Amino acid sequence: MKTNHDLRLAVTLRLLDGEGRRRFGPGVAALLEEVREKRSLRAAAASMGMAYSKAWRIIRTAEEALGCKLLDSTIGGRHGGGAALTKEAEALLAAYQSLREEVSAYAQERFREHFRDL
Repeated sequence: MKTNHDLRLAVTLRLLDGEGRRRFGPGVAALLEEVREKRSLRAAAASMGMAYSKAWRIIRTAEEALGCKLLDSTIGGRHGGGAALTKEAEALLAAYQSLREEVSAYAQERFREHFRDL
């Protein structure tokens, strides 16, 4: 077999409900990370090249599926509006990121073992 040193493994971690529907994954996690950084859902959506309405829909769908609020939002005004992650969102994001890192490290190790001769 031809040796290809460009092979690499990409692992995607998604949380599914009992019916196999996606409920949380890299897209929602990335959006939450951007909201944490930008302190605004609108700014987070813009930085990801996403319509605000789509970002809002993603958050609402995740909240319904997970049964908890993910964002605390304040409406604009004198000091401007904004958004912050709830304690539940912070815990969910931390758990997801930790699991993703562990699964990725394990998968990379197994990949090297299984594909070392290719």
